[in-house]
Amino acid sequence: MVLPAFVGALEQQNKLETALITGASSGIGLDLARVMAPSFDLVITGRNQTELEKLARELEAQHGNQVHVVPADLARPDAPQAIFAEIERRGLAINVLVNNAGFGTYGNFAESDLEGDLNVIEVNIAALTSLTRLALRGMVERRRGKIMNVASTAGFQPGPLMAVYYATKAYVIMFSEAIANELKSSGVTITCLCPGPTATQFAQRANMEESKLFKLGAMSSMDVARAGYKGMMAGKTLVIPGLMNKTLAFSVRLSPRKLVTAISRSLQERAK
Repeated sequence: MVLPAFVGALEQQNKLETALITGASSGIGLDLARVMAPSFDLVITGRNQTELEKLARELEAQHGNQVHVVPADLARPDAPQAIFAEIERRGLAINVLVNNAGFGTYGNFAESDLEGDLNVIEVNIAALTSLTRLALRGMVERRRGKIMNVASTAGFQPGPLMAVYYATKAYVIMFSEAIANELKSSGVTITCLCPGPTATQFAQRANMEESKLFKLGAMSSMDVARAGYKGMMAGKTLVIPGLMNKTLAFSVRLSPRKLVTAISRSLQERAK
């Protein structure tokens, strides 16, 4: 009876770890799922169940991994707990968490839809924080795990016309850097991915496709996904893809705040 025991041990050794990716139905989240599928079983979540199931079939056919679909709307405060309850029900352990889901709204804050702004905060801050805490329990116990929080170069300066969105991304950067320090000797790493303008549905949803910022050009979401994945696997705390984005992120730290805000406002305005 040695052979069955050996086969069981071999299967356990070859079993893929499981990664949870939020906002996986489009954009950077979709491309992260494609980049990670050869190496991980996946739990993919988002609001569009049809697109998630389509992606799951595609990835399983290509890579032979398991892709679990758990639809959820992260604007609902109970969504993170519901996601992890379903993960536990399926007997899964999350080894990697990618907090990718996020969105923004465009326009003067005084004229904005308050409910929409609060939803931005719920998804970009509250859900990300809850999911990070829920994932960390098992990771810290196992002394192994990786978390990647997707922020933005927007988080390095104020953003007139997208005030709430920019502020949420500043939170993600500071939160990620802080807990990366706290977890330094735990075996768990925290990575914050800070892309600049990226060719996704984000600009369309935020109604800012005509802004000067996006007219200057945008990276492909696949290039961003690959840079983020490489940085996460290397245990880097901060990943800023693209030379122009790196230059912007570090130059604003040395410039007068009023000037930085004025330039940010100019880039946000629609091109004429």
